[in-house]
Amino acid sequence: MFSGKQTKPTFKSYLPPLQTDLKKSPQLPIKKLEAKLLPGEIVVNEANFVRKCIGADSGQDDLWGKLVCTNFKVSFISHNSLPQQRFQCTHRLLGEHDIPLACVEQVVTVNDVKGKQKILGSNQKLKFNPTELILYCKDFRIIRFRFDEAGPESAKKVCLAIAHYSHPADPQLLFGFEYVGKRYHGSAGERVNGVDPGGGLQTPLFDCSSDWDREIKRTGASEWRVCTINQGYFISPSLPEFFVVPVSLADQDLKQYACCFYSQRIPLWCWNHPSGSALVRMSNISDPQQQRKVEQRISSAITKSHPLRSDVFKSDLDKNLPNIQDIQAALLKLRQICVIESFEESEEKWLSSLESSRWMEYVRTFLRHAVEVVYMLESRHVSVILLEKEDRDLSCVISSLVQLMCDPHCRSLHGFQALIQKEWVMAGHRFLDRCNHLKKSDKEESPLFLLFLDCVWQLWNQYPAAFEFTEVYLTVLGDSMWVPVFSTFLFNCPRQRAEHSRDFASSKSIHLGQDQALRFPPVWDWSQQFSLKDQTLFNNPLYVGKIATCLQNGTVKTFTHRRSKKNYSSTVRGLPSLMRNGSLGPNDTLTRRNSLVLRLRSDLSQVREQPETPSERFVRDFFSRAVDLQGLLLPQLLPSHLSVWKLYFLRWVPEAQIPHGGPVTAFHKLSVLTDEIEMLQNQLRQYKGAAGTANTSHAEHSKMYFKATSTPQQCPAPPEYLSSSFPFSPVGNLCRPGILGTPLSKFLNGAKIWLSTETLANETI
Repeated sequence: MFSGKQTKPTFKSYLPPLQTDLKKSPQLPIKKLEAKLLPGEIVVNEANFVRKCIGADSGQDDLWGKLVCTNFKVSFISHNSLPQQRFQCTHRLLGEHDIPLACVEQVVTVNDVKGKQKILGSNQKLKFNPTELILYCKDFRIIRFRFDEAGPESAKKVCLAIAHYSHPADPQLLFGFEYVGKRYHGSAGERVNGVDPGGGLQTPLFDCSSDWDREIKRTGASEWRVCTINQGYFISPSLPEFFVVPVSLADQDLKQYACCFYSQRIPLWCWNHPSGSALVRMSNISDPQQQRKVEQRISSAITKSHPLRSDVFKSDLDKNLPNIQDIQAALLKLRQICVIESFEESEEKWLSSLESSRWMEYVRTFLRHAVEVVYMLESRHVSVILLEKEDRDLSCVISSLVQLMCDPHCRSLHGFQALIQKEWVMAGHRFLDRCNHLKKSDKEESPLFLLFLDCVWQLWNQYPAAFEFTEVYLTVLGDSMWVPVFSTFLFNCPRQRAEHSRDFASSKSIHLGQDQALRFPPVWDWSQQFSLKDQTLFNNPLYVGKIATCLQNGTVKTFTHRRSKKNYSSTVRGLPSLMRNGSLGPNDTLTRRNSLVLRLRSDLSQVREQPETPSERFVRDFFSRAVDLQGLLLPQLLPSHLSVWKLYFLRWVPEAQIPHGGPVTAFHKLSVLTDEIEMLQNQLRQYKGAAGTANTSHAEHSKMYFKATSTPQQCPAPPEYLSSSFPFSPVGNLCRPGILGTPLSKFLNGAKIWLSTETLANETI
């Protein structure tokens, strides 16, 4: 029955044999690609084997990695680094390839095989598998990803996740709430690790009466006082709890008049001129029957606050300035020509498109109106009331520009930040709506703050030595609007911040302890975003402050900015009436070539016969004398005097980049020179044995990013990575050619770029 022959075993084990002597594998372990997450940040979806497009013509420089969508950002993680990327400002909240979801303007999915494309909105379906993802960003970037090797389902899911989470339905879904709740507040109500958001901040937030008291004393506004009737937002929901009113107006009168103003916004004091003239902003009176009575009472109180009892001048901003929709339309056109359209077109056509966008025209219009207000304060010595329907948009721009031109304190770093905090944040500018963080309605979106920054840059560009900060600072400040963790750009008014933060804390069972609401960090705490080393890029080596004096032959010398009279003779005179102060009439147009010269020649005889207005004489007198950088500053307003803010609008365009060139080369040399002077001064103090001089490293306390060598005779050469886009890099951030080498503008064939959110639901395949 049993054979004597031994049978072979038929069972085969697929498990590896047990190793008693473990040896190290010669292969190196593969590092897992993981996104770096902030407190409160979670991964929503991800896709592997994704290619980020870097090169314009071929994919040889493209990066391979993982595309991750979190509740804060779109992140691309790769083992490789960008080619020719030798410098980049390190952001503490964002990685090299990260894009905040609030910065994503549109999400476009493409299937180049089927020839389909779709603009994705929140909660939309995608009926095809995408082969390419294009992200249009609010900071003028275009980011492209390819899914050639990625799984089709994972590619579709990550695209839908990005579209959904970039369109939050409620303010409390913005990442800032989770971030602040997890980072700064513990379960028992104590602050985590004792951290106080904004603690030790030098910039006043104007959320307490003491900040307003100090501002009153600084400007010498002795006839004005801090009003507290809106504590708990009892009177007006959009006003701060503390603001400044004339001494002659009693609290009871203010409570009585509040119901007459739009949204109960009582007139707000902004600033006092040394002559005693006041700058005041006011919403429209909603009750026509009470309009005359209330206006007379307010004007009388402002007049009494003036030492000369001067009259009050009212400036209607709604009638004299473009509305928010016009400004938004201008930005969309500017974005189109700076990002979408080919940069290979002729320069004349590009400049013509720039002019037709009307963005530069609006910048000039706001600057011109601010100059007119300055004339009333500075020359006529009368107080000015800025009238606007809601007093939350145009008045923010004009009041800030007026103070910037008149008050040198506002041109310092902390003074400028205090100005924005006072005239924008606490005054109730609708940052949540105007930045369109919730993507609810394009009708409410308007880049007023960006327009203001452009106006500031125009002044900075004409008087760089008068400002403590650099254009890098202005650019970074504009980018900070899209990092929604700061209270500065996250809410429509202080009350909204308080209410939403209380509700969020209650829903998450966060015990606030002594705090009445979550304490969001302000953007002015720059250590949240940048190291001390990178923050030195904000310091202007040309700045001439009040303490910037020098000793020469034993006498104190001050810096002045002298220019000859004849340089400005054509700025005001020699122009047709419609072009005074750099403005054109509604039906006036300029031809492209030599248009200004031709117009001047043809109208020269007519101009000589026209009388000069008082405001024009005021501007001419200003430019006829030496400019005091610590005094009044007026901009030159001819179209030829205003420039495109290239560092902001064209920094991502490779064709517009100047390798080893641009303003940064002068900035490098000036920084080295300033640092060398500071180093020699420290050595001189140590040599003289000055009391209290610490023997510390000069490099640790230097205010300049670029530093001098230890031997002044050896001037350091400019770094190789310097370009006109410094400290930003266009590599990998903008790729104009799309699929099959076709420019995106041609591929989309007139597709509606940056569509309104109302039309997204109607998009069909």
